[in-house]
Amino acid sequence: MELTKFSIKRNLIILFRLLSLASRASSKAVFAHFMMANTGIYGPSDWRQDMSLAKEAHIDAFALNMAYGVKTNEQSVSNAFAMAENLGFHLFFSFDYAGNGAWPKEQVIDMLQKYAPSSAYFHHDKKPFVSTFEGTKNADDWITIKQKTGCFFVPDWSSVAATSALELAGGVVDGLFSWAAWPTDSRRMTTYVDAAFLGSLGNAGKPYMMPASPWFYTNMPGYDKNFACHGDDLWYDRWVEVGFLNPEWVEIISWNDYGESHYIGPLNEKGYGVFAAGKAPYNYARGMPHDGWRLQLPYVIDLYKKGTASVAEESLVVWYRTQPRISCGGGNTTGFTAQLQVEEDADTWIADKVFFSALLASNASVKVSIGGVEKDANWEFEPDGGVGVYHGSFYYDAKHLGETEVTIVRSGKETVSVKGRALTKDCTGDLANLNAWVGSATSGKTIASVSPEFSVSEQTCIEGAGSSNFTELCEFTCKYGYCPLATCYCTAMGAPKEKPKATKDKGYPKNGDDSYEGLCSFACYYGFCPKKVCLETKASTTTSHPAPTHTDTNNGLQRTIPSFGSLFGLYLLILFFMGLTFYLGE
Repeated sequence: MELTKFSIKRNLIILFRLLSLASRASSKAVFAHFMMANTGIYGPSDWRQDMSLAKEAHIDAFALNMAYGVKTNEQSVSNAFAMAENLGFHLFFSFDYAGNGAWPKEQVIDMLQKYAPSSAYFHHDKKPFVSTFEGTKNADDWITIKQKTGCFFVPDWSSVAATSALELAGGVVDGLFSWAAWPTDSRRMTTYVDAAFLGSLGNAGKPYMMPASPWFYTNMPGYDKNFACHGDDLWYDRWVEVGFLNPEWVEIISWNDYGESHYIGPLNEKGYGVFAAGKAPYNYARGMPHDGWRLQLPYVIDLYKKGTASVAEESLVVWYRTQPRISCGGGNTTGFTAQLQVEEDADTWIADKVFFSALLASNASVKVSIGGVEKDANWEFEPDGGVGVYHGSFYYDAKHLGETEVTIVRSGKETVSVKGRALTKDCTGDLANLNAWVGSATSGKTIASVSPEFSVSEQTCIEGAGSSNFTELCEFTCKYGYCPLATCYCTAMGAPKEKPKATKDKGYPKNGDDSYEGLCSFACYYGFCPKKVCLETKASTTTSHPAPTHTDTNNGLQRTIPSFGSLFGLYLLILFFMGLTFYLGE
């Protein structure tokens, strides 16, 4: 067949589209929500410290949250960009429409036009990236803002459903950010909200910014906030979920929101004005560092962005509340719940536990000592293949408190240890501090760098869970790589497991609910067919029964992370076809 100019150009178009998709997949980034309201008296050294530490943690940019009308905004933004330009760090605006009301669109345009040209302003697809905290009632403003600034708009409009947010102002958003970073009941974090966003955005061909947060406790009567989340294992769980869902971006909530206790940046006395403004009963951030939650970020961020990561030094992170659940008054703090849920006392969600995550090059055991009494502890999750992040927790006796230490031991020798704050019944007034104390340590020994045997793109779900009647089915199917987002959530990833011998029975939902169709089909075929939710038709000895086919573990969402080699090959092809294009002319 003759190779015409038309066919060559058509293939060029296809190839450029493929390269664009590959580049998009490799342009993933991690941001940290940054409260500008806490920087009114920052000096250059404060900005330098925050940005330098964020870069060390492999964070790509700060999302500068700014409430309208704050007098210090202009100077703080100017100082932030000056330091970011100096350090080679990135920033972008996250306009807060909830704190002090809506931003006038003219001021948004002015700020973007002034700072978007900066080398420090974060761009996506060569467009200045911009987000919001709420602002759905001003959605129409963004038609003009985008026309005037050419920005790439990814707001948090979580007060409405993702499908509704996509329709506002005629579909003005370029992507969406979800604020649902915490469990809304006493169970561990799931990905059901993320699934709703991914499904709606996928249908629209737009990207998702996934939230990740380690904790939540706030007691600010001045802002009508007094609640806590069930965040005990959240920091570990969420990064597993990030690896499984593989979103376009991740935004950590937050770097420095001391009033909500989910900061991962350093403590800074200059940012404590929020406690007075919010009429807090006391400062529950002072003396409660969270720096340890950054220690293993380079590893998990590299896994997310590159598909693999290396361990060159082993480390341990430990966190816990410093008082037992019932030793102090609850202060009428409730558990954070979803809309219309009945509120519960927060102490019913709180476990007397010490939590720990270790980044290790190979298997090791863990011990916990409290008040001089040492006991063996267990890992709840171990990385498949032995290299990576191990996670566990330890219940302690509220009657036996004191100095706390967690130690990693391998072959009878201590590898790394964290000595933490003492567990006591001492209260602040009559209140328990529901914030977390976080400590960390490294082994102090550089080892031969090791990486997981399989990249993230080669892994699948090997453990999962579900809610209500989906629990049993999800636990079975997720173990073998089938973990549909709408009904299940993945809790561990690893090398694909060999499936059980197929019975070849056909499975159907017992109640006709389509939500169970794929799960019953898969589970019954491989010998697990719970009668309360599935019906089965026994396999015939004379009838062929092909294995059930399923799109993939993510309900059709691709978890493709291109390697450098594949991208390099695409670029070589592009160069070749560019030569042809030059030869062929217009």
